[in-house]
Amino acid sequence: MKKNWIWALALLLIGGMASCKSSQSAYKAAYEKAQEKKIEEPAPAPVAEQQVVTTPSTTTTSSTSVRERSERINAVDGNDALLKEYNVIVGSFRQRLNAQSLCERLRNDGYPAVLAQNAEGWYRVVACSFDNRPAAVQAREALQARYPQFTDAWFLINK
Repeated sequence: MKKNWIWALALLLIGGMASCKSSQSAYKAAYEKAQEKKIEEPAPAPVAEQQVVTTPSTTTTSSTSVRERSERINAVDGNDALLKEYNVIVGSFRQRLNAQSLCERLRNDGYPAVLAQNAEGWYRVVACSFDNRPAAVQAREALQARYPQFTDAWFLINK
């Protein structure tokens, strides 16, 4: 009789443990829901663009306090000709996959985005690259008008 209780308790314990395990389909459903949410977020961006374009004085005053850094970067794909002296950086990442994701998003939206890496191993997402500073400032302001989440975009001077 005691053996039957032990076997029953063991089966109950095993059954309980097996039912607590998350299924792969639950993870997949949560991932797809997050992807849908991520895709829906950029939709309001054109509204913000119209608002910022109507007040250009606001965008020019914000460019005076832009973070700037000088370092040597190289294009990850080996095409260093795409990187000029003044680069508008919208993201810095330790993991390549995160940087590639943002870079692809910008490319899909029509920007000549480049994935670059510095000597310390940081991946920089270059939204656009220019030979002179005024063109870079103008491009940064247009980028911020289109993407309000890039208010901290900064300049990297490629040495």
